Amino acid sequence: MQSNFEFQNELEFARRIMITCARITSSVQQEHIVHAQIKADRSPVTIADYAVQAFVAQALQKEFPQDGLLGEESSSSLPGDQSLLPSIAKQLKPYLGVVNPKDVAGWIDRGRGGSERRNWIIDPVDGTKGFLRRMQYVIALALMIDSEIVLSVIGCPQLNLYGHLGGMAFAALNEGSYWEPFSQPDKLYPLNVSRQTSISQARLLRSFEDAHTNPGQIECFKQAAHLQNQAILMDSQAKYVLLAKGDGEVLLRLPAEDRPDFVENIWDQAPAYRLIKEAGGEMTDRFGVKLDFTTGTTLTKNSGIVATNGILHQETLHILKEISD
Repeated sequence: MQSNFEFQNELEFARRIMITCARITSSVQQEHIVHAQIKADRSPVTIADYAVQAFVAQALQKEFPQDGLLGEESSSSLPGDQSLLPSIAKQLKPYLGVVNPKDVAGWIDRGRGGSERRNWIIDPVDGTKGFLRRMQYVIALALMIDSEIVLSVIGCPQLNLYGHLGGMAFAALNEGSYWEPFSQPDKLYPLNVSRQTSISQARLLRSFEDAHTNPGQIECFKQAAHLQNQAILMDSQAKYVLLAKGDGEVLLRLPAEDRPDFVENIWDQAPAYRLIKEAGGEMTDRFGVKLDFTTGTTLTKNSGIVATNGILHQETLHILKEISD
């Protein structure tokens, strides 16, 4: 990575706040307050989700006040009496001092407003079910300028890479992808995709939860591709970090059979996109269409996700087309 580049200030900001975001999520787990409430879309959300989004929003307000923020949570999804706000404020106290719960609600809701050109994208706890199981989850952050995802930082408190448990994967446009352990800041390990050329030897990465994909179609893909290796099941965008490192070659997220019109949320894919591209991989929808992040909070012009080491991308798309016809 160059010592000076176009988005250096933004990337340094994102890396700095990611350390605190990871500490907040770990604190919630250590204090055994990881019980979840269920949102209208039936997905779980915890105090950690709200606290991280509030922390990112207030930090952004100080350093890049003109930028927009697209976040997964809103204070309206809190219980009617907003009784969780004091608990969220308590999680922020070590980093911000005593804060007013009303300010916390305002910070959370800052994530519901985008700007015309520059928008940060945050998934405060991606893989909440993994977080609840104390398995893999990530804090995912990206910056989009106009139609381009220019940087991403993915905090991975439970991922062990290069002998370090916990760290962040990050990337900036034309600057490569890296792994930085939380225990050794500024010690950077370059991330590069696998050079595997045989589809039958590809290691498939997929969601731990069957509800997040189409297990039947993935099974058909495995048979058609004659995959020799067992699939790697994992919660969250941590899967994409493994792909960027070269510890897998193909990642599939296909619309479930009972939800064929399902579209992805922007915060579930934008951070991973820049990381994969800078590591030398490819990421499109299941039809090979480039991902369009300009359609609001959902990728309405795309269907499904296919991420690969690049070498196997066209072959993967071809097999998907064959088994779908």
